[in-house]
Amino acid sequence: WRGPYRKNNEDDDDDYGGVPGGDSGYHRNDSRANDDEGHSDSTEGHDEDDEIYEGEYQGIPRADSVKADSMDGVVAAQAQQFRDLSAYEGERRKDQEELAQQYESILQECGHGKFQWTLYFVLGLALMADGVEIFVVGFVLPSAEKDMCLSEPNKGMLGLIVYLGMMVGAFVWGGLADRIGRRQTLLISLSINSVFAFFSSFVQGYSSFLFCRLASGVGIGGSIPIVFSYYSEFLAQEKRGEHLSWLCMFWMIGGIYASAMAWAIIPHYGWSFQMGSAYQFHSWRVFVLVCAFPSVAAISALSTMPESPRFYLENGKHDEAWMILKQVHDTNMRAKGCPERVFSVSQNIFVENLFASDPTVWNNFLTIFNPEYRRTTYMMMAVWFSMSFSYYGLTVWFPDMIKYLQKQEYASRTKVFVKEKVEHMTFNFTLENQVHRQGQYFNDKFMNLKMRSMVFEDSLFEECYFEDITSSNTFFKNCTFIATLFYNTDLFKYRLINSRLINSTFLHNKEGCLLSDVSDENNAYMVYFVSFLGTLAVLPGNIVSALLMDKIGRLRMLAGSSVISCISCFFLSFGNSESAMIALLCLFGGISIASWNALDVLTVELYPSDKRTTAFGFLNALCKLAAVLGISIFTSFVGITKAVPILFASGALAVGSFLALKLPETRGQVLQ
Repeated sequence: WRGPYRKNNEDDDDDYGGVPGGDSGYHRNDSRANDDEGHSDSTEGHDEDDEIYEGEYQGIPRADSVKADSMDGVVAAQAQQFRDLSAYEGERRKDQEELAQQYESILQECGHGKFQWTLYFVLGLALMADGVEIFVVGFVLPSAEKDMCLSEPNKGMLGLIVYLGMMVGAFVWGGLADRIGRRQTLLISLSINSVFAFFSSFVQGYSSFLFCRLASGVGIGGSIPIVFSYYSEFLAQEKRGEHLSWLCMFWMIGGIYASAMAWAIIPHYGWSFQMGSAYQFHSWRVFVLVCAFPSVAAISALSTMPESPRFYLENGKHDEAWMILKQVHDTNMRAKGCPERVFSVSQNIFVENLFASDPTVWNNFLTIFNPEYRRTTYMMMAVWFSMSFSYYGLTVWFPDMIKYLQKQEYASRTKVFVKEKVEHMTFNFTLENQVHRQGQYFNDKFMNLKMRSMVFEDSLFEECYFEDITSSNTFFKNCTFIATLFYNTDLFKYRLINSRLINSTFLHNKEGCLLSDVSDENNAYMVYFVSFLGTLAVLPGNIVSALLMDKIGRLRMLAGSSVISCISCFFLSFGNSESAMIALLCLFGGISIASWNALDVLTVELYPSDKRTTAFGFLNALCKLAAVLGISIFTSFVGITKAVPILFASGALAVGSFLALKLPETRGQVLQ
């Protein structure tokens, strides 16, 4: 789509000869005139009948002279080729700058109105689905681990698998969006996310659930790189930073939605049904199903929106691009009460793209490492990695630290009983957070009760009866059971550590892994409430970044927010209580969100249209890789030391803020 944007271009049709050259980027194809001029110059002073007669002495060239002349000719040819290539590249860059300015002028004529706001909410649903995906597994793990009998390594893998899926998805869908279109790729990726999120709520085994969450993550991985690129190509430069920052609000809304739904659904264990012992559908599966709704809604809404006209223009579909731009203009003018205003851009302004190419997804990815973009790409890789490593590492470390502090506080309230002797007693009430050492229990009954965090050490149970027992974190260590009956309990033998069973019997053991009971819902509510507060805390940062993005610039916003986040990391050393950790989580989230908003805007604006989603997808994939590393490293220090997470996070943020200042500022520039 190469050619100047002129409203009255009918008089300028003869300006395009279809050959690059000249100051304007084009010149007439006057090859005949050039040939005539060359002929007259070369024959000046000679007659056409002049000849060199046979035998006339011309001189005999020396061998080294011939070789030198040959080498001079090769060097001259290479130099000419280099000059031609340089001229071609200069022509191409000049042409692209002109075209970018033309497209900006067209967007300004279309205005910002109803069409952009409609697209804002449609793409916001897709971004909301991405925010939901991050929280789903973390919220269901406490319930799913008992439903599926998950070990600690399996729980860890389930927590990381979403990030690995999103890493793959960001790279794949980002590359495809530059190849087959933003809208079509986003529809495909959201469909994959919806389908596998739906299946994951019904599958029973760990392996199948893990695969479904991986595939769901691959699907939603395309959301962020495509959504920001797609929306930016409908925005004029004056307000692009602001409106892209407002779009980031939907990621926060996704987190709030997930927290609220988890709060409302998961603790209600009555919302379940069971088909024998093989199929169970508990409340956490209802939550997983509900979390697929934003993605389904985004698909429905997106099917009514058009493709990016910028993508069509880059691929030579000029008529389609013109129709979409006219639709944007007419929709906005009607909403503003000016339906009589005519879209004055001629349908014939878009001429053939002389420099167009049709690279594969992989080759297009490699072009972001060409000399023209290499420095920018490496700098952006470093900034994305450092930001993600610190942010995701800390945001997962905070809840784990809160859980650790809760366990410490819970352990401090443990009651210890030593050498107690109990005979002929019936226990039918909850036993919780107790340690019994060297006790003797004779002819006692433990019936219809729950045992939580109970430990019996070096104790004797003789002629006792255990019936309908539900336990969690309960163990019998070095105990002796004589003539004791276990009926319908979950006191499996792995709970009896180094214990002896003499004439004792287990009948009708409870099968499978049971869910936590309803009285644990206070802890569940606390987890959801903390996540809700942490997500809501980014609201002030979102508002501030949106209002200032186009005023102070992307680099100042990115570097400034990173520096303040870096300083806030040192307050972590004061987080010695649950309330203090929650406050620090909210502080860090509220400050760092401005950095993410600036980074998203900067990434969109630093790359041209034919590489935009490819570059964004690659950088977002690197972001998820850094998240996996950050989470793995930071959580390994929970309960050991705070110094290492503080140093890692502050160091990464300091490096990121320093490198951010080395990037080019894009405020006030047209979209490449």
